[in-house]
Amino acid sequence: MDFQKINLQSLKSKIIKRQPLNREEANFLIYVPLEELCKAANEIREYFCGNSFDVCSIFNGKCGKCSEDCKFCVQSSFYKTEITEFSMIEDKEKIIKEALYNQAKGILRFSIVTSGRGLSDKETIITCANYKAIADNCNIILCASHGLLTNEQLKHLKKAGVNRIHCNLETSRGYFPNICTTHSYDDRVNTIKAAQKIGLEICSGGIFGLGESWEDRIDMALDIRGLGIKSVPINMLRAIKGTPLESNKPLSLSEVRRIVAMFRFILPDAAIRIAAGRGLMADKGRTIFLSGANACITGDMLTTAGVHIDEDIPMIKELGYRIEKL
Repeated sequence: MDFQKINLQSLKSKIIKRQPLNREEANFLIYVPLEELCKAANEIREYFCGNSFDVCSIFNGKCGKCSEDCKFCVQSSFYKTEITEFSMIEDKEKIIKEALYNQAKGILRFSIVTSGRGLSDKETIITCANYKAIADNCNIILCASHGLLTNEQLKHLKKAGVNRIHCNLETSRGYFPNICTTHSYDDRVNTIKAAQKIGLEICSGGIFGLGESWEDRIDMALDIRGLGIKSVPINMLRAIKGTPLESNKPLSLSEVRRIVAMFRFILPDAAIRIAAGRGLMADKGRTIFLSGANACITGDMLTTAGVHIDEDIPMIKELGYRIEKL
């Protein structure tokens, strides 16, 4: 590939002029010296987003017994893993208490997350009642993560007070069949488009360290850009015993930083949201937040430990950020 006419500063200038990178220019970022790339990505983040930092938390509303075969997932019924399974939580007081706790700590967004391909009719009723209870008792912004949803289910969630739907693409279109065979990449895209059509915001990103190539990572970022998504979770695989990916090696910090910086170049005005895997890092993500990222999920990650709110908030402020909605 001929990169003779491409350099980092020209790409940065192009982005500042709100001209999107093409695929060849995005591929160039794979080879740029890391510190130069991260510095430029952080400058792009500051230009488009200022020092705003968006913080959210998640609540495990249903765990395990999932019908899908996503190879990274500890909750899939296809694999023998050590998790505590439970059905849809109906205890509104417990959920309200958790939402109020997060609100009091300064967290901006709160999402219930449930295992499974989607929601049954009964689960839709329970889930919407839970969201309405939160909306009636809290001021926190409501997000929802419930897999593949129908148009009617999305409408019910919106009526219950949900502002944003989470539905990860997980990886590139080309690599997706290596990760999941029980539903398709387009099934996820269709849920995203249906949610957008009725006026819901979207949170969608992926998991890295699945065995995908750098080109796969770029392909996913370009698809996210094409879908107009402005909240993009970056998850690092935590290889769990019993899943097909249990032997995958964790990504190095330098590789994660490059992923984040590249996503900032491709998605200059997005909330690049660091999610699963951050708790394993010695610095809890500090260097990532200086490499183009400007959002995170705080607290535990469903079945794995994350970074506690009381650690995150001081670190975010120390780095010069203001916690506010993006």
